[in-house]
Amino acid sequence: MEYLPIFIQIKNRPCLVVGGGSIAARKVALLRKAQADVTVVSPQLCAELEGLSQQGLIEHKARIFEDSDLDECVIVIAATDQHDVNQHISDLANKFSVPVNVVDNPKQGSFIMPSIIDRSPVVIAVSTGGSSPVLARLIRTRLEGSIPAAYGQLAKLVESFRDKVKAAFPDVESRRSFWEKILQGSVAEMVFTGHENDAKKMLDKAIDEQSVVPQIPGEVFLVGAGPGDPDLLTFRALRLMQQADVVVYDRLVSPAIMEMVRRDAEVVYVGKERDKHTMQQENINQLLVRLAKEGKRVLRLKGGDPFIFGRGGEEIELLAEEGVAFQVVPGITAATGCSSYAGIPLTHRDYAQSCVFVTGHLKDGSVDLNWKALAHPNQTVVFYMGLHGAPTLCKEMVAHGLPPTTPVALVEQGTTPQQRVYIATLDTLLDVIASEDIKPPTLIIVGEVVSLHEKLSWLEEHHVDNEDSVFAYKDQ
Repeated sequence: MEYLPIFIQIKNRPCLVVGGGSIAARKVALLRKAQADVTVVSPQLCAELEGLSQQGLIEHKARIFEDSDLDECVIVIAATDQHDVNQHISDLANKFSVPVNVVDNPKQGSFIMPSIIDRSPVVIAVSTGGSSPVLARLIRTRLEGSIPAAYGQLAKLVESFRDKVKAAFPDVESRRSFWEKILQGSVAEMVFTGHENDAKKMLDKAIDEQSVVPQIPGEVFLVGAGPGDPDLLTFRALRLMQQADVVVYDRLVSPAIMEMVRRDAEVVYVGKERDKHTMQQENINQLLVRLAKEGKRVLRLKGGDPFIFGRGGEEIELLAEEGVAFQVVPGITAATGCSSYAGIPLTHRDYAQSCVFVTGHLKDGSVDLNWKALAHPNQTVVFYMGLHGAPTLCKEMVAHGLPPTTPVALVEQGTTPQQRVYIATLDTLLDVIASEDIKPPTLIIVGEVVSLHEKLSWLEEHHVDNEDSVFAYKDQ
């Protein structure tokens, strides 16, 4: 280990930056974030530093560096574009044992600036010892996704309860076990979802009961898994996927996404296809209630967004009636995901000023929709689960005023490496479905915006002039 990772308290203490350019400005921003008193020595300042100086947020000495500038400084950063000046500052700082950082030349200085993840008071520093700052930033980016912004609030909550926990659990091992359970359970989740008062009450109760293994009630995480591409998961979805004791998932959740759930979690498949239900919806609702009341953290994983034709509302209705705690994590719905990956904007001021999402079949299996409201020339209509009802769709949209030449897109297995896009019109759609053997999950988009597909299809490997052709896409 070439560098000792330490954290230095510089709040209200004098720190010096020599240099007035954009790099110096970035260093000044970090020092100010740590609440240091910053002095900048430079004949000129960039616009950002000039603004800070005019506001009195930094002290500016408009001249070249002088040795006396180091007096009383606790940290100095040499950020000039002159090697000899930086070297002189470094030599002088080392002589007086003042920590010095020389930008873009770690060997000249006595300390380096890491890549930082700030969840104050939780702060994580990533460093490659100056060998590759870009790699450090990439590692930081990967860590960012697994560390919620609310970790800072969680740390403050823990700090406020430290003395009370220490009094309730005099033994070090019992305290450690207590905090491990708290920080991986419902108390932490309440903080992450903004329910800090409830988190305090639950933590108070656990301490008062002096339970080494606090009895934490079960909870249901209703999570949208998006249309298929795991890169479209939200940070919160990914975190909860790693915490669940049981995973209850649908047919539209892709295998790539299932690979990302907690390895030792119990997995329950409840996928439904048309006229083929592995488990009836009512039974799924009861299953979620039962598992949560057993004290388990239940991940209800749904394709797309759980509140857009995902029956999420039906499921949490019963949870609410039964007093089961739950949280909802939205996902990218199929309409936005598939249209984006197909290069079809759902709205465009030259083609469509509104967009409507409709389901291709109702609960009783019919396709009884308000066709008059749907058949508007300056509107995009997205049909979920619409393959079975395609004959009715084409017939009614034309009967209610749309031209038979209205463009239509079918997006099969959208956002996945197997995605295929088929372009047709209302009067050719059925022929395309029959000839190409298209299968669910397929989204149907109706409207003039579909005509932009050929121009905007950013995933496409090659274009084919025949509008009924299948388009090939690159693996993601």
